[in-house]
Amino acid sequence: MKVTAKKNEQVANMIFASIYPHYLNRLEKNGRTKQELHQAIEWLTGFNEKKLQSLIEEKATFRTFFERAKFHPNAHLIKGVVCGYRIEEIENEFEIYKQCRQMEKLIDELAKGRKMEKILRS
Repeated sequence: MKVTAKKNEQVANMIFASIYPHYLNRLEKNGRTKQELHQAIEWLTGFNEKKLQSLIEEKATFRTFFERAKFHPNAHLIKGVVCGYRIEEIENEFEIYKQCRQMEKLIDELAKGRKMEKILRS
């Protein structure tokens, strides 16, 4: 599938705090923990638990969330298909959408029981 400017804007304007509980519920249903979710998010974005909580309380949009993030140098190694989109084929002009899909790929891998060292591309 092809990302559009409209789709990129929709994702950019979504509130991270409204999606975060869905990430957590999905992982907990699959036997993973909040700490593992936070570890994966911190690896990708540099946000520790305190900063993550402040972004949730602030009701930051995904745009704000990703603008403030310090992406891990190995984030480019996150590849594959999420929601019908192949991450490595998403154009650079849709950076927020791509970053969101990268985070969702990490969460998918956690939910599927992949080992943390593989998820964190170490």
